[in-house]
Amino acid sequence: MSNINNNWTRRHFIQGVGSTAALSVLSSCAVKANRAPQGLSKQALEIEQVVNPKTLEKPNLTIGYVPVNDCAPFAIAWEKGFFRKYGLNVTLSREASWGTSRDGIIFGRLDASPVVCGAVTNARTGAEGARHAPLCAAMTIHRHGNALTMNKVMWEAGLRPWKDYNGDLETFGRDFRNYFGKLPSEKRVWAVVLSSAIYEYFVRYLAAAAGVAPDEEFRIIIVPPPQMVVNMRIGAMQGYMVAEPWNTRAITGNEGIGFTFAQGREIWHGHPDRLLAVMESFIKENPKTYRSLVKAMIEACRYCGNPKNHEEVAKIISDRSFTGAKPKLTRPGIVGEYNYGGFDGNKRIVSSPETTIFFDLPASLARIPNDHSTFMWQSESLWLMTQATRWGQNKGFPKDAELLARKAWRTDLYREIAAEMGIESPKEDYKIELADNFIDKKPFDPSDPIGYLKSFEIRANRPQSFFMS
Repeated sequence: MSNINNNWTRRHFIQGVGSTAALSVLSSCAVKANRAPQGLSKQALEIEQVVNPKTLEKPNLTIGYVPVNDCAPFAIAWEKGFFRKYGLNVTLSREASWGTSRDGIIFGRLDASPVVCGAVTNARTGAEGARHAPLCAAMTIHRHGNALTMNKVMWEAGLRPWKDYNGDLETFGRDFRNYFGKLPSEKRVWAVVLSSAIYEYFVRYLAAAAGVAPDEEFRIIIVPPPQMVVNMRIGAMQGYMVAEPWNTRAITGNEGIGFTFAQGREIWHGHPDRLLAVMESFIKENPKTYRSLVKAMIEACRYCGNPKNHEEVAKIISDRSFTGAKPKLTRPGIVGEYNYGGFDGNKRIVSSPETTIFFDLPASLARIPNDHSTFMWQSESLWLMTQATRWGQNKGFPKDAELLARKAWRTDLYREIAAEMGIESPKEDYKIELADNFIDKKPFDPSDPIGYLKSFEIRANRPQSFFMS
């Protein structure tokens, strides 16, 4: 396969994917602010407040969310009154993309917001493609809950969902390389929701595991979640990685568009997805407020994670204020009845509590005492740094990596806040990621990140350009 120049200009990109596709890719989501929920529910108004707002430094907060299933804890905290319970008067802001969700915090429009896993770490390291700012996070919003969708043409070329390969990476790699080898350069396009984020790293990780050098063989473009399906339909990209319900929508809501190759949990089992981010200054200036915010979100995550509440949660986030998608599209990712799709008439529905994890860990992941989904492992931040370095976004692995991880991922604060709620947490900040947790069976030992980096045959040596929408 021939090398492709990644240093394309915006004009070249538009020419490359075609004017019609580009107009769709580059268009704004144009989500109006008034689509955010207005007015508290009766249940929220009647809830007993355990924190007096007058005791908080800043009880009035503006908090962002993005219209994907990830918004579930924010929707529940709003509808069930958990924000109000802890003394907070919250205005929710429906964000057009993960870029605006992150930038809203950095530039002061939002007090807090969910961000893609990688945004906080890379903001600290100064990785290419990331906003550089002192972002912090003390908890995850959820783990898993995302997938990689491939278009119908890839199916017709012989590619199948990863589960159909039964772990045979060599056969998948052959099919994957054969497909890309026959594509013209302008068609070799993948989409993710934000640069220097875990979804981008998953796309690169998968390609490299299959023997394809991503920086040489295809381009990665940035597309907001609600724009993914329409751009797949018009041929703007071969595949995309995004949170639910935008993978299910390509199958159930738009038959003939694509199929799910793999859920993110099949690339890295147990990976963190979204984090609750704030600026470091917010924590310093509003310590009591921050504790109330984290408590409200932990309670919301526990509610979302309870199987008894799954049907209700799926219905709530289907509201126009949140995902705006039909319940049949939001439900699979929440309840765990996930359809991989396909074009051969066979059903590929997998029922699993691991589809999206909001709090309690399934038995396959609960190997460390008191571990739960909202607890952040600083070793996971180190893994993200290895990938940013692997793909040239960092000039080298940060010498002060552990310090940066400690500043970015505030496990110290989480332990204190969770303990006040009667929740115990792991005592350590690092853990080894087992070989079986990764699609290529390569373990990650946080005590030797350099050795881990050197173990990859395919890696980049220079920063890459991104095509922002």
